[in-house]
Amino acid sequence: MYENNNGRKVKKLDKNLILIGMPSAGKSTVGVILAKNLGMSFIDSDVLIQTMHGKLLQEILDNVGPEVFLEKEESAILSLDCRNTVVATGGSVVYSEKAMEHLKKNGIVVYIHIDMETVNIRLKNLKTRGVVLSKGQTLEDIYRKRKPLYEKYADIKVDCSENSIEETLEAIHNKLASLS
Repeated sequence: MYENNNGRKVKKLDKNLILIGMPSAGKSTVGVILAKNLGMSFIDSDVLIQTMHGKLLQEILDNVGPEVFLEKEESAILSLDCRNTVVATGGSVVYSEKAMEHLKKNGIVVYIHIDMETVNIRLKNLKTRGVVLSKGQTLEDIYRKRKPLYEKYADIKVDCSENSIEETLEAIHNKLASLS
């Protein structure tokens, strides 16, 4: 146990924290603060993919299409070799069983759940956000397809539809404390 930046007593984790969930759930925002609060490193897999390919996610999707993008995402995740790190993943990472097994090997998977109504309110820039959508697929379609996968891989589920960032962080801290 040690005291973090907020004066909270927290248990030092010896695993990574893997954040999964829909686009706009707050994985990156919450992940940065969580890493800071827990004294961990932080990786955003979307930024990793952009850095590896020298292009924005949307540019990659526009150039190669969803299927090849998913291969690139899987490859980026499989390249990760980190410890004591919060990893904010792209929402589509759960399509790859290999990637999720790799992340779960040394990590606690936290599903940041938001309902579809909240996704619609938060996600305004669908055409430029880098969201993996196949031709003719809607945001509701991917929500229905991904939700069971998020639940399958999650060690912890935190419902954050109505939560502020602080409330989401508190909920994650409480769930992590209950694991010990």
